[in-house]
Amino acid sequence: MTLEVLEHELLEPLRHGFFTRKGGASSGIFQGLNCGYGSSDQTEAVAINRGRVAAHLGLLPGDLVGVHQVHSADVVTVDGPLPSTRRADAVVTATPGIALTVLTADCQPVLFADHKAGVIGAAHAGWRGALSGVLEATLDAMEDLGADRSETVAVIGPAISQRAYEVGPEFLDEFLTTDRRLSRFFSGGSGDRMHFDLPGFGLHRLREAGIGRAEWLRRCTYDDAGRFFSYRRSVHSHEADYGRLISAIRL
Repeated sequence: MTLEVLEHELLEPLRHGFFTRKGGASSGIFQGLNCGYGSSDQTEAVAINRGRVAAHLGLLPGDLVGVHQVHSADVVTVDGPLPSTRRADAVVTATPGIALTVLTADCQPVLFADHKAGVIGAAHAGWRGALSGVLEATLDAMEDLGADRSETVAVIGPAISQRAYEVGPEFLDEFLTTDRRLSRFFSGGSGDRMHFDLPGFGLHRLREAGIGRAEWLRRCTYDDAGRFFSYRRSVHSHEADYGRLISAIRL
C-alpha cells in the first residue's frame, strides 16, 4: 500500500506532509505507518516506516529531526541531527536538507514556514503545550533565525476535534485561571462534562501571536480510525498502546 500524505497549499512548494497511517509496515493495533519508537511496536517496523517517510521527502532516515516530546513550550533550533533524548516540543531551522518532524496521536501537529526568509518550524501542541505557549515560542525561535511572523504561515494537521474531546471541570479550570475568555472554546456535554475545541484554540493562539495566516486541515484523528492513530480512541477501545502519526517539513 502506498503512503497517504496530506498537504496544504500554504506550505507549498516546500516538501512537507501530514502522514496518515496508510502505507506502513506495522501490524496489529499499530497497523500502518506507526513512526513512534516510544510505542511498543517492533523497532524494525518503525524503522521501515520512518525510512518510507524520509524517502517520500527525498531524504535519508537520519535526516528526520525530532525531539522527545514532553508537552512543554520548549523549542530547539537545529542545523543537523539531534539526540533522541532531547526534550522539547518544537523544532525550527534555516538549514536545507533536514526534515523537522513531530509525532502525534490526537494532539496538534503544526508546521510553519516563512517562505521569504527560508525558515521553517514544527510543533507538537497538545492542550498543555498550547496553553503554555509552545506555538508563540516557535514563532519567537523562527524570528531569531530571521523570519517575520507576519510573513509566516502555519497549518494544523489532523487532531482531535471538539466533538470527540470530552473533558471535566478541572480541565476547564486550567484555562479559566489563565483567561476567563477562553471559555468560548468549550461547549456543553452531559452532566459536568464539556467538549474542548483544541484546533480552534490553536488557531486562536497563532492569530493572537500575529502570524500571517494559519489554517486547520479539519481532519479528526478520533473519528477516522482508517487514516489516523488516536490515543483517546485507544483508551476507549481498551487497547494496550497506540501508534504515532508523523508530520514533517523540509527546506
